[in-house]
Amino acid sequence: MKPGLSLRVSQHLALTPQLQQSIRLLQLSTLELSQEVSQMLDDNPFLELTEEQPLREEFGLAQVDAPVRQADRDAELAAAPDYAADSGTPASDNGVTPLSAADAESWDGDGTVEMAPDDNEWGGDAKAHGNNLGTEDDVDAGELARSQESLQSHLHRQALATRLGQEDSVALRFLIESLNDNGYLEDPLVDLAASLAPGDEEEALQLVHHFTVALRILQGFDPVGVGAADLGECLRLQLHSLRRSAPPGSEKEHTLAVAFRICKQPMDLLARRDIKRLMQLCSAGDATVREAITLIGRLEPRPGRRFVSVERNIVVPDVLVTQVGKGTQIRFRAQINPDVMPRLRVHDIYANALKQHRSGGSDSSNYAALQQRLQEARWFIKNIQQRFDTILRVSSAIVERQKSFFTHGALAMRPLVLREIADELGLHESTISRVTTAKFMATPQGTFELKYFFGSGLVNESGGNASSKAVPALIKQFIGAEPASKPLSDHLLSEMLKEQGIACARRTVAKYREGLKIAPASLRRAL
Repeated sequence: MKPGLSLRVSQHLALTPQLQQSIRLLQLSTLELSQEVSQMLDDNPFLELTEEQPLREEFGLAQVDAPVRQADRDAELAAAPDYAADSGTPASDNGVTPLSAADAESWDGDGTVEMAPDDNEWGGDAKAHGNNLGTEDDVDAGELARSQESLQSHLHRQALATRLGQEDSVALRFLIESLNDNGYLEDPLVDLAASLAPGDEEEALQLVHHFTVALRILQGFDPVGVGAADLGECLRLQLHSLRRSAPPGSEKEHTLAVAFRICKQPMDLLARRDIKRLMQLCSAGDATVREAITLIGRLEPRPGRRFVSVERNIVVPDVLVTQVGKGTQIRFRAQINPDVMPRLRVHDIYANALKQHRSGGSDSSNYAALQQRLQEARWFIKNIQQRFDTILRVSSAIVERQKSFFTHGALAMRPLVLREIADELGLHESTISRVTTAKFMATPQGTFELKYFFGSGLVNESGGNASSKAVPALIKQFIGAEPASKPLSDHLLSEMLKEQGIACARRTVAKYREGLKIAPASLRRAL
């Protein structure tokens, strides 16, 4: 094949570093944004936090009382190039120096020059930059959640008050450390002894003896039921503790005895509420068995539950929805939560120093490096402002479409897809998806993720659409109003939805019911 040359014209989309940063900031959550701001404050000397609240009218926030110092704005504007003639955009009053078109083209991204401030100039005791969600003196809620006492520590403190021999005391400590998070001792004592004395049967038998004594002591500790091998034994230990305080020969003692016999039976009978079978096995009447089952339902199936360190996720809403007007003039307004907005500005002292550095005719390479860091700081502030502006636009469009929800709840939710908001705002669906991910809105009905307000539609008989979020709320309302003696089956719920004009199959109703964590009709009747 003969080689040759040819020309071909093509177009492709290239993402500039500014656009890449804007997209990345848009999809970050509040916590991730706070970490990103802290990192940028450490890396870029031209960025600083300001205690003064910037003017945020363009983000839907009321103007704050504390004005920005005019001297700071003048100094910052004096250090920035004149861009009004290039872009036609007025200067911002929020302490941020906007960029010119030439500045935008000159920034090639970060990572090429390392310009970290020398902390030795200011002393080693300088505080690190923090975020805007709290001061350094505030107590971390996560640390408080993780500082709670564990189950093992709680049991070891009680073990100090026992008078046991050295072997039994060591066995008790070993059993305490062998408990799982629920407080159960899953491994049999024989297996525990065999693991400590492999191949020595005589020593294993001695260990089993010490473990048996220690287990009897352990099962008398608080919380009651700890050290049980399974759920049935856990419930029996708690019932045995209640029987000690019950008057002999009383009706309460009789009910506790029946409940004790029920817990000796297979647990699936209790789970199915098989009253007839339990009456035969326990030799008790219908009323007594039902009262015993009710008593068992008040017991704690997992004694170690309150000692488990649960990670508590604190949600800080990005958008606040407030009610405006009264009566027939009620409407809702979305605004950005001021507590999540970073209060950033360009460091005016460093910007002025850079301007004097340029006028002094010093080394051009150092000036170019510092100028690049300054442009990075300005673009970072601009992208953060654009992030909150986009979130507010999307949130306002959602509030306008779902305004009935804020008044009447989930029953009034209307179908909504990402494409509708994207077409209305002139944005791409991927942008709407990034905005609604890990962003939360505080409403009169509660705090919800922005994605909660989107849902497909179910066609009703009148030709309209019902939101897939409204159907579960309607099912929950039907079940909440059902008679206790005759709960509604999934088939009846499907028929009731058809009467409301919503065609929903029985299997779909069962799926919605399971999503709401509601038991089927047979179990609701027994309960």
